[in-house]
Amino acid sequence: MGRFGSSLLLLAALAAAAFPARAADIRILVPDLPPMFFADGTGREAAIIAEALAACGDRPVLTPVPFGRHWQDFTEGRGADAVSTVPPGVAIPGARSVPYIRYQNGAAVMRSSGLNVRSLEDLAFRRVITFAGAEQVLPGLAEAAPRLADLRERADPLVHSTMLFAGRVDAILADQLIVAEHNRLLEARRLAGERLSFDPSQEVVFTPIFPPTPYSMVFRDPAVRDRFDRCVADLQARGRIAEINRKAIEPYRAAVGDRYPVE
Repeated sequence: MGRFGSSLLLLAALAAAAFPARAADIRILVPDLPPMFFADGTGREAAIIAEALAACGDRPVLTPVPFGRHWQDFTEGRGADAVSTVPPGVAIPGARSVPYIRYQNGAAVMRSSGLNVRSLEDLAFRRVITFAGAEQVLPGLAEAAPRLADLRERADPLVHSTMLFAGRVDAILADQLIVAEHNRLLEARRLAGERLSFDPSQEVVFTPIFPPTPYSMVFRDPAVRDRFDRCVADLQARGRIAEINRKAIEPYRAAVGDRYPVE
């Protein structure tokens, strides 16, 4: 073939690797979970996933479902190439990615309650609400559950905030950004003139009583997982994931302070 022809083939191969000819649609089941995933496809976690896949020549097509059901639907093979937001304690068949995001779960209580929550032990004999599948995710919750007055799992975070403001539970166990966003939504409804049976302007105190939870993706195709892992590593090395996190956290700074992980 000659040196010139060989060089052209090498350049063509390198170009094909660097610039994929066509972005592949990757259908992803995600939880319906503002501010991690908004209905319009934006959000803290959505942005990380989209940027990592785009860097690898793929394009996410997100399908939001209630939290917890996204794991079940993917396991049952309901038309998706991947599922997001999979913690270490949840076993799902497929090719698991490296962790790409961390949630900061903890306890949210009313300031007026006087509760000082530093661990699950401080919630003994209290009424608690949390997200679907929480006993698989939050360390020690399954063991502490018998000592609680009541433990309810609900997929909709708006229910969590509603029940806390209405005095029907004593604490929420969930991610701080998610609690802050749904508290904000209820306050926005009040300011818009909606008559609520509770006051969502009351102060809520959040304590991060759990270590940050790392979440991964699970893909059906290991090759797509491998591409995603490489691009996540590159985004992390360039500080891009931290930038996305800081931008997403900033609107909730008054609620989260400096206790929310950005790396």
